[in-house]
Amino acid sequence: MEQNLHQTQTVTVIALILFALIMVAIGIISTRKTKTMDGFLLGSRKIGAWVSAFAYGTSYFSAVIFVGYAGQHGWNIGLGSIWIGIGNAVIGCLLAWILLARRTRTMTHTLKSKTMPEFFEGRYSSSAMKIFAAVIIFVFLVPYSAAVYKGLGSMFTTIFPTVSVNMWMLVIAVLTAIYLVLGGYVATAYTDFVQGIIMIIGVFAMVIALIKTPAVGGFSNFLGNLGAVADNGDGITGAQLTSIWGGSSWKFLCVNILLTSFGTWGLPQMVNKYYAIKDKKAIQKATVISTVFALIIGAGAYFVGSLSRLVLNNKLPEGGVDSVIPNTLLTALGDPNIITTIILAVILILLLSASMSTLSSIVLSSSSAISVDLVPAVKKNYNDKNQMLLTRALCLLFVALSYIFATSNITIIVNIMSFSWGIVSGCFIGPYVWGIYSKKTTKAGAWAGMLCGFLMVAVTTIVLTALNAGTADTLYEAFKLAAKKAPEMGVAAMAVSIIVVPLVSMFTKKYDKQFVESVFTEKAE
Repeated sequence: MEQNLHQTQTVTVIALILFALIMVAIGIISTRKTKTMDGFLLGSRKIGAWVSAFAYGTSYFSAVIFVGYAGQHGWNIGLGSIWIGIGNAVIGCLLAWILLARRTRTMTHTLKSKTMPEFFEGRYSSSAMKIFAAVIIFVFLVPYSAAVYKGLGSMFTTIFPTVSVNMWMLVIAVLTAIYLVLGGYVATAYTDFVQGIIMIIGVFAMVIALIKTPAVGGFSNFLGNLGAVADNGDGITGAQLTSIWGGSSWKFLCVNILLTSFGTWGLPQMVNKYYAIKDKKAIQKATVISTVFALIIGAGAYFVGSLSRLVLNNKLPEGGVDSVIPNTLLTALGDPNIITTIILAVILILLLSASMSTLSSIVLSSSSAISVDLVPAVKKNYNDKNQMLLTRALCLLFVALSYIFATSNITIIVNIMSFSWGIVSGCFIGPYVWGIYSKKTTKAGAWAGMLCGFLMVAVTTIVLTALNAGTADTLYEAFKLAAKKAPEMGVAAMAVSIIVVPLVSMFTKKYDKQFVESVFTEKAE
């Protein structure tokens, strides 16, 4: 056993070193393309279809989908949870690219916007809106990125029991900071492409490894074996796990499909992929590529989660739902030989890739929110050189802050991510989508959508926490209970934002025709 563990550790360390060298090399090579802020933040808007599509997909799916969402929902819902992955592919990728990409690229070129807050400033002629959006991004993407870190600990500490979770999170932080500070968006996009390939290989490896275990019984028997699972005391039976529509959890399933699919429409780290793509022809290719990528990663992850009860003999691991996927994989690959060891190493790099790609996108969005959107609003004569230095310094600071947040004792990984996802997207989705489509959208309408989306999550969270305070032992426990409603709050916030913007715009002062035409003029090509 000790010899097998040593073999696994050796192969994993070699894989990690090779992976790290490739990431750093891409960062160094990309440095020459980041001499300007436009180059650092958007790759000079010349990123091709494949790289843009993979950058979008890898930013979409962090390790949280495997360790958090797929583990929790696969365990509790079963095969029906695969609909979340399908929804992510169809709504979060295909529909998003079709409806948003071309218009976003065109308008951001016209307005010369490098960030989402800059887009709001140019589209609605409001510096205050830019500042508010920048603050929302910087504050609420910290817990989001912390959730990304926490998705990795269980797998690495199982293979390296003498190395703490915090040490592995530090490795992620340092490696991400190096290539991001060196190469900016160009480095992020090209490392995302490499990481995306690793993720695809890793997902296929996960599915094959699990489906071949005796407990699962192969593709011909897994459905029957899953249907035979008995209630272990948590109320979940084989009938629930094999229900294609999610059984008794269908309402919960619909909420999570809406949150994780439509949520991408308002997230700045996702939307900025449209800014950087080089032309309309590339958009058409990227639409197909990102959709196929999302279908493989999303459906594959939830399929693995749905088989977890078979592999773990219907016993929830000690670490709870966040430990379901790590324990499932380690059990399936529990008798190491060179093949299974390599597969496990690939899966570990998959999780690392998923985390780093998402983290780098979040860090870039958050750093630019301060250096590009906030600082110029209060400091005049702010030159490009100082802006570049500050952006790089803020990248380091944001990585450090998210690491500190991640190392705190927070166990509600899925709920924290849902909370952050909901409040950011809830703020931005209405003003952004109506902003690129409707010439009748007013400044008051945009402000109403932004504030109502924010307040829907913020006020509801405060009220639920207060209501739970009487029965919970601590305020944190009360917040944890409130955070369980994070998906519902996020969906409600996005719906309110989308509805409020046109309603308020109907009764408030319109922009003059000359301004509207200047915003909607196509100058992209």
